[in-house]
Amino acid sequence: MKTILLIEDNDDIRENTAEILELANYKVITAENGKIGVEKALETRPDLVICDIMMPVLDGYGVLHIFNKNPELSTIPFIFLTAKTERSDFRRGMELGADDYLTKPFDESELLSAVEGRFRRFTQMRGDYDPAKEGLSPFLHDARTVAGLESLSADRKVYQVRKKQYVYSEGDEPTRLFFLKSGKVKTFKSTPDGKELITGLFQPGQFFGYVSLLEDTDQTDSAVAMEDSELIYIPKEEFMDLLNRNQEVAGQFIRLLANRVSEREQQLLGMAYNSLRRRVADTLLRLHQQHHGQTIQYSRDDLASMVGTATESLIRTLSEFRQDKLIETTEGQIRVLNPEGLRRKNW
Repeated sequence: MKTILLIEDNDDIRENTAEILELANYKVITAENGKIGVEKALETRPDLVICDIMMPVLDGYGVLHIFNKNPELSTIPFIFLTAKTERSDFRRGMELGADDYLTKPFDESELLSAVEGRFRRFTQMRGDYDPAKEGLSPFLHDARTVAGLESLSADRKVYQVRKKQYVYSEGDEPTRLFFLKSGKVKTFKSTPDGKELITGLFQPGQFFGYVSLLEDTDQTDSAVAMEDSELIYIPKEEFMDLLNRNQEVAGQFIRLLANRVSEREQQLLGMAYNSLRRRVADTLLRLHQQHHGQTIQYSRDDLASMVGTATESLIRTLSEFRQDKLIETTEGQIRVLNPEGLRRKNW
């Protein structure tokens, strides 16, 4: 039985809508405002959300924004309820990633048709892809099925890239999307005096090189293999055709990337305002999480580039952390011993 989360502040509309859905054999969870709705979604993940826009405490736009930022909720189909019919409301909702609209008042057939339509389309794209575990094929196979693209990456040839070999350089014309099958890749920007600022670290199962494709600009950074790696190339034309021809496929792909964008924003904000120790601590915590608590193995130069400081300053800060028993270092490897200590320190 499918579970639907209904978020609506009007008691009569909420009760009547829930009754219709329950009669159609759906399990319904109700919430009277956006804040309670988010809390209930975190407790029990629904299969679909129907949400009013104009509500107290947290409106529908706020609810959808939180869903998009949360990996556990971001792939859930989302239908807005609204009494407004202005074009700006529809446009804003679609820009945020809403899947459909129902304008109040609506009848029983409109409601059930919208719900069934969302379920039909989202069963074709599962919404819970984990490329690191499953590889790229399931996503591309389902994407091709939904979008009707018979030749999407039919070859899927695996390319070998050696350690320190460039995948692309800043200023290059973007011609493809990259999927990292094995190894490690970093992206970075270079300053006029030759210093590096790392903008991204990519593990197996992740996409990169997509920003310039989406913005239709030359590459804004460079990408280089940090160890011997395997890449799959998806031609630009096929990638853009995939996004342009099917909203569900585009939405699924964008949600796969949302965490990377949010991560980079936080990194840049921290580099602008935080102290050196805070920046080093946050970088170690981020890598500790990405490596699932395992040993972190990057060169001191690369770590310094992630933090945005000189290598000597990084080494001095790591030594202080080691003396405080927050980390241990052995043969170029770092293990975080006390993540809560790194997190709580007020530097």
